[in-house]
Amino acid sequence: MNEKMSSKENSKAIDNISIPNDWELINIGDLFDLKNGINAPKESYGKGVKFINVMEVIYRNYITSEIITGNITLSDKQISDYTVKRGDVLFNRTSETKEEIGLAAVYLDDPIVVFGGFVIKASPKNKRIIDDYKKYIFHSNFVREQIIKGGQGAIRSNIGQCDLEKVKLPIPPLFEQKTIARILGLMDSLIISNNKIVTQYELRKKWLMQQLLNGSKRLKGFSEEWKENKLSDLFDRVLRKNTAGNTTVVTISAQRGFVRQTDFFNKNIASEITDDYFLVEKGEFCYNKSYSNGYPWGATKRLNDFDKAVVTTLYICFGVKDENATNPEFFEQYFGANLLDKGLTKIAHEGGRAHGLLNVTPSDFFSLKVSVPLYKEQTAIAQVLQAADKEIKLLKVKSEKLREQKKWIMQQLLTGKKRLSV
Repeated sequence: MNEKMSSKENSKAIDNISIPNDWELINIGDLFDLKNGINAPKESYGKGVKFINVMEVIYRNYITSEIITGNITLSDKQISDYTVKRGDVLFNRTSETKEEIGLAAVYLDDPIVVFGGFVIKASPKNKRIIDDYKKYIFHSNFVREQIIKGGQGAIRSNIGQCDLEKVKLPIPPLFEQKTIARILGLMDSLIISNNKIVTQYELRKKWLMQQLLNGSKRLKGFSEEWKENKLSDLFDRVLRKNTAGNTTVVTISAQRGFVRQTDFFNKNIASEITDDYFLVEKGEFCYNKSYSNGYPWGATKRLNDFDKAVVTTLYICFGVKDENATNPEFFEQYFGANLLDKGLTKIAHEGGRAHGLLNVTPSDFFSLKVSVPLYKEQTAIAQVLQAADKEIKLLKVKSEKLREQKKWIMQQLLTGKKRLSV
């Protein structure tokens, strides 16, 4: 990569933005023809031609045929009327939040696909913007701010063709578009490459958990027989009430662990008076009987990020009886591997599912049996798995730093604040 950044010179100010003199500020409506997607009866979906829906647009900046999962049965005329061609840009026209309205993805493939009713297609009128540059220009802060401002609606945010047509795009010369797209493409490649490494390390961690947490593989130096215990032999139930008025009200997310309710729900759903809630201390566990994707039998998490936290009495909370015999860090890994699921399938009563909760009583929960090694082996296993967690965390931090770096570069290059000299 021989390109170097330099501060822009000879700029002009247009509509609250300063761009280089050889750039143009052009409305989307002057560059693209806009059209809403097709709405069809529900029986039309599931077979037929591939169609792009909102999810493909929201989560990607470009789309190819192979990643499109939806199909729809249409007449030949409908297919012709709603075909998406290479270089067309798709926008989602409705969202639950303004921040996600009008996200854009360019179609970079040739197979025939169509687009759905919650999507707006922008077909280029000319060749003023190269296809690779379209992956990025609609995601610059300057463009996103205009699109978000054009969103309307109190409950759901919507944007129409007229509002999109008014959005202004800063357009550099074609040779500069190619250079900018190449640089940002390299950043994308670095992020994708690092994310693949994260996935590999996560798979390795999963394999280690499957082998070490049930004794299939033993660490060097350990041969003692594992012992079967009831959870009640190892843990005491926590029934401590929030009489001191702690205000750290949390919920258990199967994916994220303990999260403040205000962060998880964007509001506090607990009662104003939480004296009857459980007060959990750092290092203790809670079982959330709510089931979710990937966690059909609920999730058990350890409180790590708060010294004390307040939880609903619907959770089953517990702590280690004897930390000299039972390593809580071992059981954090054990519960994280969903190794209680087999036992939970036998004690969970179906009646509770109608309300989103499994009907698991505390007495049944603590009667579950687990096979565990002696304390020293528990500790050794926990250390191996924690080391794997640390590696994964560092790799994820690297991915996040790369994303932030790319975001900064985008804001500099896509507005001409910095220019590339070849």
